[in-house]
Amino acid sequence: MGKYFGTDGFRGEANENLTADHAYKIGRFLGWYYGEQKRRNGDDTPARIVIGKDTRRSSYMFEYTLVGGLVASGADAYLLHVTTTPSVAYVARTDNFDCGIMISASHNPYYDNGIKCFNHNGEKMEEELLLEVEKYMDGLTDLDLVTGDHIGEYFEWEDGLEIYMSWLKECVPVDLSGMKILCDLANGSATSTAVETLDSLGATVEAISNSPNGININNKCGSTHPEGLQRMMREGDYDIGLAFDGDADRLIMVDSDGKLCDGDYILYICSRYMKSINHLNKNMVVTTVMANLGLYKTLDANKIDYIQTAVGDKYVFEEMQKNDYWVGGEQSGHIIFLEHEVTGDGLMTALKILEIMKATGKSLKELSEGLFIYPQLLKNVTVKDKNACLESKELQEVVDSVANDLGNEGRILVRPSGTEPLIRVMVEAKTDELCAQYVKRVTDFLEENNF
Repeated sequence: MGKYFGTDGFRGEANENLTADHAYKIGRFLGWYYGEQKRRNGDDTPARIVIGKDTRRSSYMFEYTLVGGLVASGADAYLLHVTTTPSVAYVARTDNFDCGIMISASHNPYYDNGIKCFNHNGEKMEEELLLEVEKYMDGLTDLDLVTGDHIGEYFEWEDGLEIYMSWLKECVPVDLSGMKILCDLANGSATSTAVETLDSLGATVEAISNSPNGININNKCGSTHPEGLQRMMREGDYDIGLAFDGDADRLIMVDSDGKLCDGDYILYICSRYMKSINHLNKNMVVTTVMANLGLYKTLDANKIDYIQTAVGDKYVFEEMQKNDYWVGGEQSGHIIFLEHEVTGDGLMTALKILEIMKATGKSLKELSEGLFIYPQLLKNVTVKDKNACLESKELQEVVDSVANDLGNEGRILVRPSGTEPLIRVMVEAKTDELCAQYVKRVTDFLEENNF
């Protein structure tokens, strides 16, 4: 990854690590680049770039500074306003846009923000192009400003959201009549799509955390804080609880007993069902190294093949695309159904699970049976230099000693965050107590050595 753009875009605290000037320059370069590509192909029409945002207060600032940069380079900007990351990816590839930009820091707190870029296929933008963007941001290249009628325009394009929701219902035309669904919308992007889509398919929908005010996104709600949803599921009469993250590209579910069902459960349920109807292409599921050991043992028992990638839906997608695998995802709830989309989509995932519930007549609790999830503990340690930390031979010795103690009944994974100055230490073991013991052994070493 580059200086600014990580595995999931350019992310940082608004007006600290990520500023309006950064956004303007990103718009300037992308507007120029795609316009130049068109001119080289004999097309004098302006570049067309679609922009969406989540509900953070700072998203409005970044939206309009991006527009300023784009039109200053002669591009036309189409504004979806508050929408989901997968909707931007979808319309970018289906409605003749040169690229798409989503303003969001996903599950991060409101004071952070991010800029995610998609190419005309709706895929995460090529790293080579993002490196060129970074050169311009650092003043290593110059661009001329356009003048007169060459200055671009901006358009309100909220119809794009309707196009996306209609397409979702075409992909999964499930009748949800009689189903009662509780949604935690994280005070984020899902407020623009989830209730309307589920309601139009016949479900009775109740929503919580659906009143964004610019600073309450992900605040004790959504997929990273589902405790309120769990409590309401235990106390109420609902068929399923759905928790989205800030930009609605991931989903965590809750059953009628209040039990969490994360991305590992989703992959288990979907792969088993797809195999049963002869729709699991090449009998393969794509996971990341963070998937629970229990998932692998259960896939083995069901004679379903799997392959691991590095953490990040970017890497899951690349593996799926390369080999034409149809389902893959992350424990965090980023799930990709490649026959339909090229990115994770919380609402698409919800519709797939609801479709399986309807087709089988089984509850989420029943569909989840058979998967034993090993206790897992993940702790983040803030460090000054992620690379120096991971290159430490002494750290590796500590990690190896833990792995040796775990044997075949657990595992340890130490990896850097793709977006923050953190080392993530994850242990799976037979008990919570063992997890805590082994994680502490590694985190104590990291903190004592002040990496």
